[in-house]
Amino acid sequence: MRNFKEHIISNVATLKRALAALDRLGSDAILFVVDDDNKLIGSLTDGDVRRGLLKGKSLEESVLHYIQPHPKSVNKTDYSLSEIIKLRGQYFKVLPVLDADKRIINVINFRYQKSYLPLDALLMAGGRGSRLRPITDTVPKPLLKIGNKAIIDHNIDRLRAFGIDDFHISVRYLGKQLEEHLNNRTLNGTKLNFVWEEEALGTLGAASLIDSFHHDYVLITNSDILTTLDYEDFFLDFLKKDADMSVATIPYQVDIPYAVMETKAYQVVSFKEKPTYTYYSNGGIYIVKRELLNRIPKNSFYNATDLMEQLIKDGGRLISYPIRQYWLDIGKPEDFEKAQSDIKHLDL
Repeated sequence: MRNFKEHIISNVATLKRALAALDRLGSDAILFVVDDDNKLIGSLTDGDVRRGLLKGKSLEESVLHYIQPHPKSVNKTDYSLSEIIKLRGQYFKVLPVLDADKRIINVINFRYQKSYLPLDALLMAGGRGSRLRPITDTVPKPLLKIGNKAIIDHNIDRLRAFGIDDFHISVRYLGKQLEEHLNNRTLNGTKLNFVWEEEALGTLGAASLIDSFHHDYVLITNSDILTTLDYEDFFLDFLKKDADMSVATIPYQVDIPYAVMETKAYQVVSFKEKPTYTYYSNGGIYIVKRELLNRIPKNSFYNATDLMEQLIKDGGRLISYPIRQYWLDIGKPEDFEKAQSDIKHLDL
């Protein structure tokens, strides 16, 4: 994914310099012009340059003579998924993301990104990985490589492809390795917040330590999952059903080799011949309204299932989102081996 700063140029730059920058951008040839305070003032494309040259402008003149003022942009502090889908449908390919002061903090590029979801992501990466010993004795499970990339990198890159750029990583066991690895990655426009667990806090307890969520909704995922889940559709389903919490679930079919009787007071009222029943298992990926995370007791052991049980008890809206795409929990040695084979055929 391209460094978003390649799209930014100063208002004092000459047209000649802008042309060189546009040439380097190739298929992504659009520049966003900023003032002395790095605030967006306009955009510049090849077409703008051609029109200026036809009017007799000089290559040594300022780009200000060529820009289009008020280009389309996304306000990081106030945007919705419907807005993103609309812009994408109108064939906008490259869009600046602005902070509250109109400064460019990221650039959306729909050649590389599928969406720009208004979600924080919390990756639970503090576990011991006991079932994968001895290989996890010296390396934390999220750093084990599947193909040529660490498991956690597969997860972060997949989420970044859907435009998520606010990450919180819970760490504990061999956490310094994880922190160093991720800090050494070039993740342009992406914010990483490491959440240290002094004691094991379960699958959701670390959320109680975070007071810097940027969005109204939070995606929470185990960091040892390999999946091609469509996160935009997952979020759209959450919004459409006005959920408080959505659990990505794995359909699991059970074939009964015999006729199953349905009885009432010992009397058979019906039967099904060799039926197949579908059950839905927890896939370890959730979307939650941020406000619900306030229910988690501070610095205490707390699982995602505890929040689910509390929601059911309180009459909240807890829904299931069946995963139809690839999903694998890399928990056991045979799962790790399967992932090494599967990754050759996955488009993550």
